[in-house]
Amino acid sequence: MRIAIPLDENKQDVCIVLARAPYFLFWEDGKDTILENPAAQAHGGAGIQAAQFLVDNGVNVLITVRCGQNAADVFKAAGMKIYKSANKAAADDLTAFEDGKLSELTEFHGGFHGGR
Repeated sequence: MRIAIPLDENKQDVCIVLARAPYFLFWEDGKDTILENPAAQAHGGAGIQAAQFLVDNGVNVLITVRCGQNAADVFKAAGMKIYKSANKAAADDLTAFEDGKLSELTEFHGGFHGGR
């Protein structure tokens, strides 16, 4: 299973935005990788671009504070599960997920259309 979490500039804390997060943490089999989010500076369509980036990177589970409807539609089509972040630190969210303490994210917003 490959898990993704959007990260702030410090590369440790969960970013409150998904599409324009500076980085993504990818976790699989006890190993983590941090990659820059290619959609972070997009002029438009950042949600779909970020979603496609995660799908292309083989993500099965996303842990995030919130998610736009367009990105959620991409994730659902790919069979990805989306969970609500409950912690400031990404490492704490990974532990909470492994312990079954995160709930699925079921409410999606309309998007911010170029803003944070």
